[in-house]
Amino acid sequence: MKQRAFQRLRWAALALAVPAVAQAQVRLERVEVVALSPVPGVDVARDMIPAHVQTARSVDIERSQAPDLASFLNRRLGSVHLNEVQGNPLQPDVNFRGYTASPLLGTQQGLSLYLDGVRLNQPFGDVVSWDLIPKSAIASLSLNPGSNPLFGLNTLGGALAVQTKDGLKHPGTSLQALAGSHRRGAVEFEHGGSAADGRHWFVTGHQFDERGWRADSPSHASQLFAKLGQRSGDTDLTLTAALARTRLHGNGLQAQQLLERDRASVYTRPDITRNRSVLLNLALSHSLDAQWTLGGHAYARRITTATYNGDLNDDALDQSLYQPNAAERAALAAAGYSGFPAAGESAANTPFPRWRCIAQALLQDEPGEKCNGVIHQTRTRQRSQGFTVQLGHDGRLFGLKSQSLAGLALDASHSHFTQGSELGYLNPDRSITGVGAFGDGASGGSVDDAPYDTRVDLSGRTHTVSVFASTVLTVARDAHLTLSGRHNRSSVRNRDAITPGGGPGSLHGNHRFSRFNPALGLTFAPAAGLNAWASWSQGSRHPSSIELGCADPANPCKLPNAFAGDPPLKQVVTTTVEAGIRSSAGRGLAWSLGVFRADNRDDLLFVADDAAGFGYFKNFGKTRRQGVELGLSAQPAKGLTAGANLTLLDATYRSAEMVNGASNSRNDAALAGWPGVDGNIDIRPGDRIPLLPRRMLKLHADLDLGDAWTLGADAVAMSGAAARGNENGQHRPDGTYYLGAGRSAGYAVINIDAAWKPTLGLKLFVQLNNLLDRAYATAAQLGPTGFDAAGNFQSRPFAANAHGDRPLRHATFYAPGAPRSVAVGAKYSF
Repeated sequence: MKQRAFQRLRWAALALAVPAVAQAQVRLERVEVVALSPVPGVDVARDMIPAHVQTARSVDIERSQAPDLASFLNRRLGSVHLNEVQGNPLQPDVNFRGYTASPLLGTQQGLSLYLDGVRLNQPFGDVVSWDLIPKSAIASLSLNPGSNPLFGLNTLGGALAVQTKDGLKHPGTSLQALAGSHRRGAVEFEHGGSAADGRHWFVTGHQFDERGWRADSPSHASQLFAKLGQRSGDTDLTLTAALARTRLHGNGLQAQQLLERDRASVYTRPDITRNRSVLLNLALSHSLDAQWTLGGHAYARRITTATYNGDLNDDALDQSLYQPNAAERAALAAAGYSGFPAAGESAANTPFPRWRCIAQALLQDEPGEKCNGVIHQTRTRQRSQGFTVQLGHDGRLFGLKSQSLAGLALDASHSHFTQGSELGYLNPDRSITGVGAFGDGASGGSVDDAPYDTRVDLSGRTHTVSVFASTVLTVARDAHLTLSGRHNRSSVRNRDAITPGGGPGSLHGNHRFSRFNPALGLTFAPAAGLNAWASWSQGSRHPSSIELGCADPANPCKLPNAFAGDPPLKQVVTTTVEAGIRSSAGRGLAWSLGVFRADNRDDLLFVADDAAGFGYFKNFGKTRRQGVELGLSAQPAKGLTAGANLTLLDATYRSAEMVNGASNSRNDAALAGWPGVDGNIDIRPGDRIPLLPRRMLKLHADLDLGDAWTLGADAVAMSGAAARGNENGQHRPDGTYYLGAGRSAGYAVINIDAAWKPTLGLKLFVQLNNLLDRAYATAAQLGPTGFDAAGNFQSRPFAANAHGDRPLRHATFYAPGAPRSVAVGAKYSF
């Protein structure tokens, strides 16, 4: 499959007349300067930066017709790929060089995201909600690779800095509407302008709705963005407000055998996430004189997230769930139920059992073991505020020409997380019906002789003070030395309302983290038309409230549904070394070649037990991401622009570790002759990190046919990757206890678009995604399954072994990519 995918892309490369090389930004040399830090105001020439920064403007995003920001990054930027674990188009995991920015709690976060200098990684878990970012408000973006300390905490593998539009540079009004497959519809508007007295304004709104291509997968997103500013001489003051409200149904992963029967099917449902967000940002830019500039901002942000998930209860998979016993039948009759069997109910005649679950809920005995479904609900409220002040200097330093900055940042946040669960039974449509047995330690009875209690009521406060500085020194003609560093001091305070005061089972804790991260880089011109760079940098991330609250292997958590007591965790520290060479040969031709190595120490790993998410956080020795990046951007003919991106990525564990591998065919229990039961696997140095492909290839071409017509195409190919749970890379299916390959296959997807301007101000466009209608998966995970090949629920699929344990059936679960879809739209600008 991998070879076929890349063969298709080689033919696409010939069709586009572009050599297969990559890791250039969109139109590499078009943007001549890039920002030194997330706060606008201190820009330097690209050739002075000791890294290959990828950039894009609003016209690039619009020209690509990518439906959202994450899709654009995936289609056009090198070393980026998506894992659609959540199963919703607005909730992807965005990966760059093997580091992730994800909306899913428990994912290893390693990328930072900024909007006009405001860090958008949320305090609770450093997650990123891509559905809250207004694509229509983006003026430009830059993807900064490596562990650049100027971009603050969580910049382990890179930082994405987004700048928004204003009325000075984006005047006028436009209206746009789109309709497409799966009942997708979207409308948006923009309006910007300015006055002679320096006032300027910009506002945009976006409404997105779709039914979705999988069962029970609608999405609704509303976004509103406004910016009001005043420019007076050398001073620009702006106030930005961004509001978003979304309701997203994610389908999650699906077992392979069930996808083969129906690619639109879901494992269980519903899986609903509701987000509400408000962001206010007051920004100032002022030129003190010809050499000194003052910039900064003060912000406040509030996010409320609520989830409602119907899941399979894995605790019931090894239980007898069918025929009610005498006590249960008596409880059912006393409660007024009828129609329950007096004898003979079994897996053969009852594909979706419910009577024992209902009876156990009435008895408050063991519904946690006899109910095959569970409904989890969470609510997270987060407030964050802070400010950054930055002073820039363009002049001589140590007798050398320099561009420098120094700054101070203060960020504070408060998060409050609550969780509850209700047991229930699974219906044929994969929904869960609750039976009034809650995880409150009382009505849910007991599981393994312990009260069934999944409640969480956790509050966390985080304060971070940072000081940072950087200088770019011109040490010789066409040679520039970069020195930078940032010191971060953070405190995390957790308070548990269920078990206050600390001790076993309590989430109570006070934690402090402090670190200085430096960086050193050099750029120079080894020959005319060439620019080379080399750099060394460090970045860090301290554990968040969720990780500190879920770090006890004796009490594994179900994220985002439960926590446990917390042994102390260490900060993650990443050291990145990279080097490369680039050239702009004129006539629109530019190319680059780079290598990098990023080593993580004390990586925060969520050690998962199964597909349902049970596990705990721990510091994991060392991991490494290293690779080669190649790039090309060209204008081979009038009106034609094309580019290509190729990344070879080697992402591996560098320390030995033992983790739970219940669904891995090579766990210690299976090797001892007891397949299908719980067991551990050994990770060895050199084993590959799951979900990260070794090869990424991207091609794109845009053709302008005069003033009226434009055509475009892009192609994305990924090699296969190991599934989560297959960290040792040794899983092999046996067709009985273990199903599925334990990895995702390689794939290639081609998208095309066209636009026509029949008259001034009017544009009609069409986009066709996944042109060849390829069936592919962007992620995979091992886990126990409660369904047989026919799609019926089945507990106790095998007889007990000699130890009395009940083996389970385990499967490879996949995150299926969307099938072919088409959308048409119109945009009117005036």
